[in-house]
Amino acid sequence: MRNIKLTLEYEGTNYSGWQNQENAITIQEVIEKAILQSTKEYVRLIGSGRTDAGVHALGQVANFYTNSTIPGEKFKFVLNNILPDDITVIESEEVSLDFHARYSAVKKRYIYKINNEKKYRPLYRNYSYHYKHLLDIEKMKKASNYLLGTHDFSSFKGRKTNVYTTIRTIYSIDIERKGNFIILTFQGDSFLKNMVRIIVGTLINAGNNRMEPEQIQEILQGRDRRLAGQTAPPQGLYLEKVFYD
Repeated sequence: MRNIKLTLEYEGTNYSGWQNQENAITIQEVIEKAILQSTKEYVRLIGSGRTDAGVHALGQVANFYTNSTIPGEKFKFVLNNILPDDITVIESEEVSLDFHARYSAVKKRYIYKINNEKKYRPLYRNYSYHYKHLLDIEKMKKASNYLLGTHDFSSFKGRKTNVYTTIRTIYSIDIERKGNFIILTFQGDSFLKNMVRIIVGTLINAGNNRMEPEQIQEILQGRDRRLAGQTAPPQGLYLEKVFYD
């Protein structure tokens, strides 16, 4: 038995997220079928995390166990000949049997893109959140500082979040304006379902003066999803990198 690690890039527009579902096409399903076609084995592909419908990845990591004799580094070429154009294997390699894409991860980095120009740009509709009202990124930065560190992020979890604990650590949040875009970069030990998107929606409320940055403290302490902002749309979110020891 061998353990193969895949680093993946995909556009999530045409998929109902990462995880297998009935009556819906998912990233996991498509890759598992490609592995079946190439190895004649039914495998369970383990992802570092479950991206939602419409969310993209620049560096998703997954692993699977196989008895195939295909060299680890060759899986990239084999699978890319089968996969559709919106999913690609950036790198493949054989790793130790105890490597687990999810449980071995020590840190993740996400980016979120806001198109902050007044004019709607259809070419960006699947790759960013169009928010036409001018945002004050200095207020967004100030609000984000209250989220750094280890907290109970119950106010920032999506519906049907089934986890042992809602305590997470955010190491950094960087916010910068690049032309008409605002790019938010999050690094943390792990993130709850919809957590990044809810944080973005809340920071937007600080940037458009619907709330003061200091109110983030009350939202955290309240541990109530109703206190936080809207869930920002999925198409602006990218899983950029997963870190391992």
